[in-house]
Amino acid sequence: MHSRRAFFKFSAHALGGLSFCSCAMLQAKEMPAISPKKTPWPVVLNGKRIKTIDVHAHCYFQEAIDLMGEEAKSVLPPVKGVKEHFIAINDRIVAMNAQGIDLQVLSINPFWYRQSRDVAQAICRINNEKLSELCRAEPEHFAAFGSLAMQYPDLAVEQLEHAVKVLGLKGAAIGASVLGEDFSAPQFHPVLAKAQELGAVLFIHPQSTPELAKRFKGNGWLSNTIGNPLDTTIALQHLIFEGLFDKFPDLKVLAAHGGGYLGSYGARSDHSCFVSPVNCDPKIVLKKQPSEYLRQIYFDNLVFTSEALQFLASQVGVSQLMIGTDHPIPWEERPVDLVMNAKGFSSKERVQMLGLNAARLLNIN
Repeated sequence: MHSRRAFFKFSAHALGGLSFCSCAMLQAKEMPAISPKKTPWPVVLNGKRIKTIDVHAHCYFQEAIDLMGEEAKSVLPPVKGVKEHFIAINDRIVAMNAQGIDLQVLSINPFWYRQSRDVAQAICRINNEKLSELCRAEPEHFAAFGSLAMQYPDLAVEQLEHAVKVLGLKGAAIGASVLGEDFSAPQFHPVLAKAQELGAVLFIHPQSTPELAKRFKGNGWLSNTIGNPLDTTIALQHLIFEGLFDKFPDLKVLAAHGGGYLGSYGARSDHSCFVSPVNCDPKIVLKKQPSEYLRQIYFDNLVFTSEALQFLASQVGVSQLMIGTDHPIPWEERPVDLVMNAKGFSSKERVQMLGLNAARLLNIN
């Protein structure tokens, strides 16, 4: 087994230009370096070594970005927390160590949904092969979600099967919608069916809410701060209200950013069709109350405070929660502290959130 601080043998060139980045980019002053003293690796609880898993971390490959042509300029603007887009893998492992993270599940936010079939297919092929190569080389440190050309559902089905069965990836990272269409729409059902068949996880990671771009202008980076969690909320609500969790009861959906706003206001959904039946389809009869489906969905715990984590757990269940950092963007620099310092959880529940839930969901040893 490699030492965590051992030099990783793959160079950026060998991996086609590996770049770690996140769900959105921001120029800002450099943050202070993370001190490893507060969340040291390895994590030990009650004298027992705990394997910690971060299900929400990102990377890009330059070879795939190059296929975007002129649009490539908008894929990788400067990123806070990362001096260069192309960094040594060893640097990532050192950063994980500082956060107390053993293993990251990498994903690539989709930037290819507007591309032609051939270009999107080529981008996803590069992403998936490079991710697989990386995970095979360092299985103690990395697992990954594959990339799918969701704008071409038939192709996405093929890509998902290849990513899981051949390349050993854990599922796929998808947006919250594609070109204005929600994934609850019938044309995407074959992808959902294939994911259920394979036992593959679909990691929903939003790309803001494009329809509100004008209103997001101004101070506060609202396209991300509000737009990302809102987009996830909309995506999950459509999956619930269109009956997709009844149609595909074993579908494994993992939602970024704590599932957006759904966990904090899910109970409002239970009243909607009672208050306004004219806005509900009588042909869709859900088997449960809308809010009950939250316990059928998995969530990262990127909610920032102990109080928010406690409430989210009360709504969805501890079994559905796992670490998410959005690394390398410094949204959550103390992921272990968030779990360890939150009140009201037993040691068993903390172990679940630190890594056991993710290991079970993703079949990670």
